[in-house]
Amino acid sequence: MAEEKEKTEEKPEEKEESTTKIYALRTTANREDQVADFVSSNAKRKKYKVYAVIRPHGMRGYIFVEAIDKQTAEMAASGVPYARNVLAKDISYKDIEHMLAKVKIDVDIRKNDVVEIIAGPFKRENAKITRVDKTKEEVVVELLSAAVPIPITVKIDAVKVIRRDSDEEEED
Repeated sequence: MAEEKEKTEEKPEEKEESTTKIYALRTTANREDQVADFVSSNAKRKKYKVYAVIRPHGMRGYIFVEAIDKQTAEMAASGVPYARNVLAKDISYKDIEHMLAKVKIDVDIRKNDVVEIIAGPFKRENAKITRVDKTKEEVVVELLSAAVPIPITVKIDAVKVIRRDSDEEEED
């Protein structure tokens, strides 16, 4: 509780200077990467107080600029091709946090599971898991339809479990 009181007793002017705000910059669709590169290089070259340029995956037509104030964000975006305008209202971190955080989903894939490959050149092929590497998010499979078993390494998200091996009780 003592820490909370100290935070509220700060002068509003000091608090305003030390914090940054996030602004949405409207861009031409599918040109977000180019605009982000131009804005960041423009801010570095002219030494504006822009701390981050964020291009969230899957969001078309907008990038986010973390700057000391709206005017700084507008100056960093001025003269940048495909950049439209900075939206009037600043955005809280909570509003865009779900776009930034990489969600790690724990996939239950075990050795000897029969899977279907859902992506890549072996799409729609059935295979048997021979090894699981969770740190690299990869699995080594052997195609069931192949005459000679050849190990193939694919990403975990490129396979779908069809059925479990019946030897699960023996492993535990």
